Amino acid sequence: MISSLQGAAAHVGDDTLVVVVGGVGLSVAVTPQVARTTHVGDPVHLHTHLVVREDALSLFGFETREELTVFTQLIGVTGVGPKSAMGVLSSLTVPQIAQAVTDDDDAPFKRVSGIGPKTAKLIVVQLAGKLAVAPAQAPAAVAPHGQVPVQVTQALVGLGWSERVAAEAVASVAENAAEADRASVQALLRLTLALLGPTRKEPVGG
Repeated sequence: MISSLQGAAAHVGDDTLVVVVGGVGLSVAVTPQVARTTHVGDPVHLHTHLVVREDALSLFGFETREELTVFTQLIGVTGVGPKSAMGVLSSLTVPQIAQAVTDDDDAPFKRVSGIGPKTAKLIVVQLAGKLAVAPAQAPAAVAPHGQVPVQVTQALVGLGWSERVAAEAVASVAENAAEADRASVQALLRLTLALLGPTRKEPVGG
């Protein structure tokens, strides 16, 4: 399996690159965004997935490992082939994909060429709970520093933890968190949930 490529761009198409590695030119399918920002002669480093079929070997390349991971998860969905998966990643960012799945919203996928209503719904259903990527969030997720622990504690209480357990967990996490994480509701909540676990340990009022 070819898991990554590092070389120089010898050719740039609308959605393909030819990358020379050790004197060999390899054709790689990429998103139009990658193609637009790459020029002949540029150094290229891509995370790749090799699709093996009876009549062809096709290489798909991505700038980040997150994109590669989402691509492999997409092609695992019934009815989604490599080209359709590339279409999704060409139309939506990884956080936008995660947000749509989290919201059980198949509309963004329906707008992708080659993805019909049934397949769009299957993407949402089959990827639910599987994407290890933070959904896109509005800027409102960042609050004044002093209010962040309070808001995170309130969020945890709303999820079922008692105020005492929530407050102690938030304080413990904040003490060791990076400054940027302490200033972000989303980040501090994520870190605290990682400490507490996916389900509440104590009933409200306990």
